[in-house]
Amino acid sequence: MRERLLTVFGLGTLPRAPGTWGSLATTLLFTATILFIDSWLANLFMIALVIVFSVATVRLGPWAEQRWGRSDPPQVVSDEVAGQSLVFLCLPWGDVLLHAAPLLCVLYAIVGFGLFRILDILKPPPIGLLQHLPHGWGILLDDLMAGLLAGLGLWLVAMATMF
Repeated sequence: MRERLLTVFGLGTLPRAPGTWGSLATTLLFTATILFIDSWLANLFMIALVIVFSVATVRLGPWAEQRWGRSDPPQVVSDEVAGQSLVFLCLPWGDVLLHAAPLLCVLYAIVGFGLFRILDILKPPPIGLLQHLPHGWGILLDDLMAGLLAGLGLWLVAMATMF
């Protein structure tokens, strides 16, 4: 069960770019929930994902590092799910905007995904510094910081397109 949670049910074991698969799954879940259900449920899902996968990453991080023999193993994508979820929690929208402009919602999802992946891969300061914290904290906090910064960028894009 530990491995399933950390690899997000095997996404982290895919051969290329496992972090991207974890982020993409989160983005698709968010987009589907926004378009077909509503924003409050999408936000509730994102809050739950941040909490569940953050706790799992911190608590199981030492086990993961021992299991895969390195710090911040690429198989662990629970941190990407938490960080990508945080991005979408920064969006300033409600049901009226979402139902009136579904293509804009998809565009926001694509931009949020892209911003997060760029920041998570490049790890500019202060993101890269957080990766050196011990165990699960180092695995998680760089992704949460990337999520916050990407969320700020997405919020700015959303605000600019609303007016």
